[in-house]
Amino acid sequence: MRNLLTDIPGIAVGHATDIATGTGATAILFDEAATASAAILGGAPGSRDTALLEPEMTQQKVNAFVLSGGSIYGLDAAGGVQAYLRENNRGQRLRDALIPIVPQAIVFDLLNGGNKNWGRFSPYRDLGWQAAEAATHGEFALGTVGAGTGATTSTVKGGIGSASATIAGYTVSAIVAVNAVGTATIGDGPHFWAAPFEQNAEFGGLGLPTSFDLRPRLKGLPPPATATTIGLIATDATLTKAECKRLAIMANDGLARAIFPAHAPGDGDTVFAAATGTKPLADPMDLTLIGHLATQVFARAIARGVYEATALPYPPGVPSWKDRFKQSGSFLKKRTKKLLFV
Repeated sequence: MRNLLTDIPGIAVGHATDIATGTGATAILFDEAATASAAILGGAPGSRDTALLEPEMTQQKVNAFVLSGGSIYGLDAAGGVQAYLRENNRGQRLRDALIPIVPQAIVFDLLNGGNKNWGRFSPYRDLGWQAAEAATHGEFALGTVGAGTGATTSTVKGGIGSASATIAGYTVSAIVAVNAVGTATIGDGPHFWAAPFEQNAEFGGLGLPTSFDLRPRLKGLPPPATATTIGLIATDATLTKAECKRLAIMANDGLARAIFPAHAPGDGDTVFAAATGTKPLADPMDLTLIGHLATQVFARAIARGVYEATALPYPPGVPSWKDRFKQSGSFLKKRTKKLLFV
């Protein structure tokens, strides 16, 4: 287990990162088409081909997902991934036509600095191709890469996170681009809302503070506070589209346990869910167990995305978690004592 999305066999992940522009794309490719659905709970989503993921729609499976920056411009990235899959003879056949099914979600990263004057056409189609070409079944980078390149939260830099775990013989894993209106950390301190679920000090091992500052920390005030957290929860279990929908809903609970506030009017929070289908459910209750774990894994992936991020090298220069908090233990203890309960 690598504690990554790729702990599920048959899934590959690739990033394309453009630091100069302050953006990027992440491609998630399935060796064999996966059953999939989604749950969109944010008030300002940006997406492509998500309607077909609803359980009542005819299409059952997808070949890939794309997460990217760029707001509405970023939706071009799926075209690059589709082109890559088609060129490699991957997709779904309809007589003589080859059709890769590639839903996508985007984050808003247009105000994070960097050179956004890209001319007539945005770079996202090329970034999508590059991400697909770079896809690996093994280790992949976290933090300020791919769709997390330009991501921020209200207090520190955001980024790409991933996590995995097993339950009852099934593997559940997640990948998330964290770009929230709110914050993944508690108050102005270093502790993560996701701390109760942390494994092996994967985001610092600080645990929870002795008290909680519940005052809102919001990005972009005064409004509009435009952001979004997007990601995928996956399992090797055999699920229907309706069961994948339920899995996406339960993973959204993990989002709400890791980011405060979540699903805000300016967020486009979108969670995809996919099942590779190599392990049939042994018991009807197993879906509940998988969803229970999905909540935890998704929360952990969010915290890891923030913990592993690095600041972009130009204004506005949102500091990373490590820039602000990776100091002596006495400093962290002092910060804990200052937290307020409001």
